Amino acid sequence: MSGLRMTPQTEAVLKEMLLKPTQHHYGLTLGKAAELPSGTIHPILARLERSGIVESFWEDPEEHAAASPSRPRRRYYKFTTNGAEQARVSIAEAYARRARRAGVKLTPSPSTGQ
Repeated sequence: MSGLRMTPQTEAVLKEMLLKPTQHHYGLTLGKAAELPSGTIHPILARLERSGIVESFWEDPEEHAAASPSRPRRRYYKFTTNGAEQARVSIAEAYARRARRAGVKLTPSPSTGQ
């Protein structure tokens, strides 16, 4: 993910989204699941969107009216076509960087050789 900062918070958001990679995710729900405040989650989602990992869309006005017209419309996030794979690779790269800094030698998996 060229240029994207892989902070622990960004990693937590991506991991949460990867639990259900084809689902549309609501920002506040993601924030609660990743244990992040809304002031943190929304800037992360904006960066992920700018980097092309996720895309967003507004809740359909008719669905909103049927659900609860008194609440604001929701903005949903989902992975782009290659976004989930980019997220997996980026998380693995971040893990490898942390391991190298800690002096841990990563060994290939016996079953995959990777």
